[in-house]
Amino acid sequence: MIEEGSKSSKSMVEKRQLFMEMRAQNFDVIRLSTYRTACKLRFVQKRCNLHLVDVWNMIEAFRDNGLSTLDHNAEINVSRLETILSSIFYQLNKRLPTTHQINVEQSIGLLLNFIVATYDSEGHGKLTVFAMKAMLATMCGGKILDKLRYIFSQISDSNGVMVYAKFDQFLREVLKLPTAVFEGPSFGYTEHSVRTCFPQQKKILLNTFLDVLMADPPPQYLVWLPLMHRLANVENVFHPVECSYCRSESMMGFRYRCQQCHGYQLCQSCFWRGHASGPHSNQHQMKEHSSWKSPAKKLSHAISKSLGCMPIGEPPHPVFPEAAERPQDLAHTTSTLESPSRLDEEHRLIARYAARLAAEASNSTQCPGNNQSIPEASSNTLVMFIMP
Repeated sequence: MIEEGSKSSKSMVEKRQLFMEMRAQNFDVIRLSTYRTACKLRFVQKRCNLHLVDVWNMIEAFRDNGLSTLDHNAEINVSRLETILSSIFYQLNKRLPTTHQINVEQSIGLLLNFIVATYDSEGHGKLTVFAMKAMLATMCGGKILDKLRYIFSQISDSNGVMVYAKFDQFLREVLKLPTAVFEGPSFGYTEHSVRTCFPQQKKILLNTFLDVLMADPPPQYLVWLPLMHRLANVENVFHPVECSYCRSESMMGFRYRCQQCHGYQLCQSCFWRGHASGPHSNQHQMKEHSSWKSPAKKLSHAISKSLGCMPIGEPPHPVFPEAAERPQDLAHTTSTLESPSRLDEEHRLIARYAARLAAEASNSTQCPGNNQSIPEASSNTLVMFIMP
């Protein structure tokens, strides 16, 4: 009895600790709710060490813990959830070098309490398998494209068509994340959320799903999700430019250029806080930059583009086959797969991932008449227009 009371007390301390540390970051001074939400969830992701767990590692953890065979609406108790998180973080430590080992017990405690606070606020001691999968697949590390493909595999039928009711269930679960960090009013779930995301389409296949969720801008309910990934990509990006407000001679993270005031640029901190000076106004349209190109690189880029060496108008993501791969396509991926009739979509995703890595390693884009390859555009060069 004493041990249970001690464990419960420790749990409450860990629960308060995460949110107290988040408040100490002073994210609430950020004037735009999208940035506030993305920053808060990125903080939770890093504090719980989820950013070190790739989405493919997460898929394997779901399979290893028998979640792939359970119905989405099946419930698991907090004890089993703790076991699953333990396997995820102990496996993570096995992959990390000894100099970068994490505190597994602390990571488990912080994440367990965050999940329980988010999905079991009434204290039933249980949550659904789908809620746990949606949360961990959204908050773990990895590329957003891979995450969305996995999520689609969970909300589509055997013909590869999205089931609206399942997407509605996904939205209800994933939108509990902004609510958990006190941003619910901006991104709360409503009964019209699904139709807002897909207002016209009737039959949603994989590529249509990716087009909508990776559009610029994405659906309003999920606009914080790609921003959270962009934040991760620019945390260590350096811009050798002076901020027009605070006069800092270098910028880290995002850089914002006014589309009306010539040469007016703001660092991430000043833009997020709504600072303005001179003729510049917060009502002006700003362009977000996640990388820096010197004038020489810009000239080289323009020349390469004029010579036809660089693709123009690329889609936001690769186009994937809508039909599922044949079972024999999976034979080379691993020797321990079950019979083709029992292969689920998660197996196929892993096979596609392996095939894509092999293709990227063997192929390169070359300019016509030139033996030198042209590197593909970096994933951190996305820009977006921001209106207040």
